[in-house]
Amino acid sequence: MQHQTLEISLADKVATVTLNRPDVRNAFNETTISELAITFDQLGRNELVRVIVLAANGPAFCAGADLNWMKKMAAYSQAENTSDAASLADMLRTIYLCPKPVVAKVQGDCYAGGMGLVAACDVVLAAEEANFCLSEVKLGLIPATISPYVIKAMGENAARRYFLTAERFGAREAHRIGFAHEVVPAAELDAQVALVVKALLSNSPHAVRQAKVLVREMAGQPVSDALVADTALRIAHIRASSEGREGVASFLEKRKPSWLN
Repeated sequence: MQHQTLEISLADKVATVTLNRPDVRNAFNETTISELAITFDQLGRNELVRVIVLAANGPAFCAGADLNWMKKMAAYSQAENTSDAASLADMLRTIYLCPKPVVAKVQGDCYAGGMGLVAACDVVLAAEEANFCLSEVKLGLIPATISPYVIKAMGENAARRYFLTAERFGAREAHRIGFAHEVVPAAELDAQVALVVKALLSNSPHAVRQAKVLVREMAGQPVSDALVADTALRIAHIRASSEGREGVASFLEKRKPSWLN
């Protein structure tokens, strides 16, 4: 597939998806949305890919929606607006549900819909210089389609503030509220990404996929009898899986598991 707004590379089981519209601060439009949805769906099913890194070219990670695209939307009918918003919502869900672990490399400012992209990822690594902003209310809008992911990432209390005030906040604040997992100087960002990717690649691919599902399905659930039974069944299934057996055997035999060969 020829991409107009993305760069895709694949090396050593790691796919890097790079937003490539630096002239507009990587703001996204309908083309970007479509390309991201298709790309993450394909990479999620690609057996050669173990980890996906979402990055961006230029000084900004993503400024949100492209202004020209927003101008077009202003003339849309209710039905057209609904369809357009559904495409964005489906793209974010595709990233969130991707069976491969997704690492966001936030090298610069990340605003509005860009925060939705980042929140849909599993691990968020940010440069100290990056700033964040949920700016929708300044334009008379609300961060509706990104809200499920952003609220999960930063928590309800922080969302109440930043959804309503549209204040800009720095990477350290993003880390404090849980939106970013690590914040490092810009010169160290590539090295931090490499460390996290190395950690992900050292683990059982099947277990990583199931652990991602586990977090998604356990979060917020009451500890009921049904939940306890469910967790017992999950561990029983993975113990009996080929990678589960191989992982335990390799540990006992003091050798590398097969997925590292």
